Amino acid sequence: MIIDEILINVTPQETRVAMLHQGVLQELHIERQSARGRVGNLYLGKVCRVLPGMQSAFVEIGLERAAFLHVADIWHERQTEHRPIEQLIHEGQTILVQVIKDPIGTKGARISTQIGLAGRFLVYLPQENHIGISQRIEDETEREQLRIKLQQMHSGSGGFIIRTNAETATESELQADVAYLSKLWVDIQEISKTAAERSLLHQDIGLSERVLRDFISERTTRVLVDSRETFQRMQAFALAYTQESARMIDHYSGDRPLFDLYDIEAEIERALARRVDLKSGGYLILDQTEALTTIDVNTGGFVGGKNFDDTIFKTNLEAAQAIARQLRLRNLGGIIIIDFIDMDNEVHRDQVLQEFKKALLADRTRMTVNGFTTLGLVEMTRKRTRESLAHILCECCPTCGGRGEIRTAQTICHEILREILREARQFSAREFRILASQSVIDLFLDEESQSLAQLEDFIGRPISLLVESEYQQEQFDVVLL
Repeated sequence: MIIDEILINVTPQETRVAMLHQGVLQELHIERQSARGRVGNLYLGKVCRVLPGMQSAFVEIGLERAAFLHVADIWHERQTEHRPIEQLIHEGQTILVQVIKDPIGTKGARISTQIGLAGRFLVYLPQENHIGISQRIEDETEREQLRIKLQQMHSGSGGFIIRTNAETATESELQADVAYLSKLWVDIQEISKTAAERSLLHQDIGLSERVLRDFISERTTRVLVDSRETFQRMQAFALAYTQESARMIDHYSGDRPLFDLYDIEAEIERALARRVDLKSGGYLILDQTEALTTIDVNTGGFVGGKNFDDTIFKTNLEAAQAIARQLRLRNLGGIIIIDFIDMDNEVHRDQVLQEFKKALLADRTRMTVNGFTTLGLVEMTRKRTRESLAHILCECCPTCGGRGEIRTAQTICHEILREILREARQFSAREFRILASQSVIDLFLDEESQSLAQLEDFIGRPISLLVESEYQQEQFDVVLL
């Protein structure tokens, strides 16, 4: 993915990283001090439960919820013939594990016993003995040269995965990565000898340093950070591990907030909205549920095509680009269903699908995209390793309970009338008093006044009204006096 500029906003509570291409926000990463991401962390875990039926186990690593370990993520399993999980680990056992997926929602972290330590250009695999190469390095000659070069540098135990940005790395930079990762593994092993169960052995570097390790490329022109302390720390990290990036880091000391200057705050607001407007006049509707995310494409006010089919085609092409960006920006993961506007032309459908797949190439997250189904939907999956932007910044609405809708004032009036009738049959009260929101009381005084009077006659008891200003529209109480 091409990233021209990276903006880093730092406060004592959180670090926010905005990644831009040609001035347009492409990705947003947020790390809060109270809830730092745990992917890459190593723990000395204790197996608390083995589930043979699910071929999985729960491991306590010192977090709020036990972590989940599947048999496919146990390293020994890959080195031997297939063996059930109950033959590989047992309850009470202490094992070294690494987090591969953060806790999400009600689910605990997902862990693996396959250890991988990430550097700038390499990932060190201390339990392996082979050298893997990123699939994004496509030139076979270059792949072989990198493999030979690394074999000459590292004669000890362990294997490596050569990352994509190693294409432009010098020999000394690769050698520095090998030395750093090898020493890091030795240090972790030493700590594990005396560490207590459920303790953290190694924490991955913070977000600002990960920017230098993972996000910048030869096309990045500037990394702008608004904290002098973070700027100095990043400079020190760059000089030690990523020297070519040191020249890119600048300290922003302007009076206007950095994210306001680049209109990032407004972009964040738009990224939390359900509706995304397209330049042509069309728009997207995004709905995120626990099971999946749906994206609906609509023409809206776009009438720019030569005919209706052409209008639909152009809207879908623009939507394909916008959806790819929204997936990155909102960090939407799991199952994603896209409802492009129906196209009768088979060629148009193929071109929209190809345009969508091309736009997704800028995404560093693993994905699978299926073609159009018989219902005209595009199904895809995007690997979920951390919470989506909405889950980080928002919480469930206490008024609607996450439905996105509330019952009308008239519906509440009818519920109250039924409740009074129910109470009148069970209790002998002198009077019934309705406590409700202003909108509900107003309706009782106007459109529903006749219904209220009829009920008073039917039960033979007076009914009084009282506005509770703190009540939401769906809240009410019936008090027996």
